[in-house]
Amino acid sequence: MEIILSSKKEAWLHALRLRTLPLALSSILAGTFLAAHKQAFRPDVLIFAALTTVFLQMLSNLANDYGDSVHGADSSEREGPIRAVQSGILSFSEMKKAIFLFTALSLITGLILLYIALQDMKLFIVFLSLGIAAIVAAITYTSGNKPYGYAGFGDISVFLFFGLLGVSGTYYLHSLSFDPTVLLPAVSLGMFSTAVLNINNIRDISSDINAGKKSIPVRIGREKAVVYNWILIIGGNLFLLLFAFADQSWGCLLALIVLPLMLKVGKAVSKKTSSKELDPYLKKMAVSTLLWVLAFGVGLIFF
Repeated sequence: MEIILSSKKEAWLHALRLRTLPLALSSILAGTFLAAHKQAFRPDVLIFAALTTVFLQMLSNLANDYGDSVHGADSSEREGPIRAVQSGILSFSEMKKAIFLFTALSLITGLILLYIALQDMKLFIVFLSLGIAAIVAAITYTSGNKPYGYAGFGDISVFLFFGLLGVSGTYYLHSLSFDPTVLLPAVSLGMFSTAVLNINNIRDISSDINAGKKSIPVRIGREKAVVYNWILIIGGNLFLLLFAFADQSWGCLLALIVLPLMLKVGKAVSKKTSSKELDPYLKKMAVSTLLWVLAFGVGLIFF
């Protein structure tokens, strides 16, 4: 059912897209569970990593609303949910101010996180550079003269920031050590998060073609994008198996209880073709990813 925005409050809440936050927090939780598994959990790191991630995700959502409206992906012909700027309730200038605000909030909480977690100046600079890169990536996905999301590179960004960097970076800030086995569940989270984006892009194939947005599904077609989606779902769970063998942590396989939910999403994406039918499965894949992480953490720590 189409959402009709009738006030600025509704428009802002819709633009922030709070339903995307559980997925954004999944990588932070996964890294934290892994740190707790190695007796390296720090509550202050969890708090400020979570805050920074929430602000970054909100920044990304606002910038996406702004950028797609500028470049035409959020036109009246768009089949997905309406956006705040597209609706006319929020102006471009108002959205720009909000983008600046959440950029500042992300930077402030990120600096606090690095200050409490790191004592080495070289490491501080390295992580600060990664943080700035995350802010730039959040803004330029659909904004700017050459948004990388329109060139089909969004999948790489999501895989890196929601997977590899999100999980392994959080683990390192807790433990101040690097464990290569952490990269295995990090790949899982990257693949699941990319699946969410892929479902979004499959839903929006028609409007993206009209706007000149060359997402992966636009480039390879719906049929191959569905196969790609299956690879992401199955592949993420295979990397869980690799981690269980590598770390000898069999309890983490509790996460496989979520596999039927993910398979149900994959099956629906394969069969349903209309945007309205596909839209609910974005949320279902995101929620499945969060449930996967929670089951992974419970199994890792308590079994």
